[in-house]
Amino acid sequence: MTLAIIVQARFGSTRLPGKILNPLGEKTALARVLDRCARIGGADHVIAAIPETDADDAVAEAAREAGYAVSRGSEDDVLSRYAKAVRDCGAEYVMRVTSDCPFIDPQICERVIALLQDTHADYASNSMPPLFPHGLDCEVFPAVLLYRADRLAREPGDREHVTPWLRQHPHLSHASLTGPGQGLERLRWTLDYAEDLEFFQAVYAELGEAAATASAAELAALCLRRPDLVAINAGRLDQRRLDGCEQAEIVSAPYRFRAAA
Repeated sequence: MTLAIIVQARFGSTRLPGKILNPLGEKTALARVLDRCARIGGADHVIAAIPETDADDAVAEAAREAGYAVSRGSEDDVLSRYAKAVRDCGAEYVMRVTSDCPFIDPQICERVIALLQDTHADYASNSMPPLFPHGLDCEVFPAVLLYRADRLAREPGDREHVTPWLRQHPHLSHASLTGPGQGLERLRWTLDYAEDLEFFQAVYAELGEAAATASAAELAALCLRRPDLVAINAGRLDQRRLDGCEQAEIVSAPYRFRAAA
């Protein structure tokens, strides 16, 4: 199969405009996400899906400067932007990652891809329920189902958030890689607020360039050793994410962080 990792990215953000162009060490946060995605085994394409707006030209240029392909599409209809990016490269399968996840873990992504293949499900993720640290979410599904969603989804939320139509369709089968839980799901590794940026920059200050390739298990172990780092953005915990746990029809064996045990 041919697999495209599509990373949605934009300049606009009501909470922290231009957040993904901020530096984490020697590279932008966007480049860090794309570099980690490029390490996912089996990925044939890594594409930044960016809106066609003047404000987003800087984001497109940053992605290209980092060495990655760019597809431009609708600013608000992110589902159509994703579908266009996949059509541009002709991949058979799609993995969705968002640009606010500088610690996305390639190994976990590979496990989600394997889960889709092993279970023959239509859709697989690692967030139903969300038991990984916030910022490791990924989803994988066939391109033909993305195109079907693009044709049939009508609700604004389905268009903006790309995969609700796939996750909620009663005739599609779902699989989920279950995270370690035990409180690790309360760790916040997503870039949305100024406190999040401060957290990521503090981790890079602590680990140096090793932070660029540190595994989720290694990062979790660091957080357990350094509660002062966790405290930086703990006040931005998304309780709604934890309260709104979705259960999948097929659930894999739990994924454990051995280094954090």
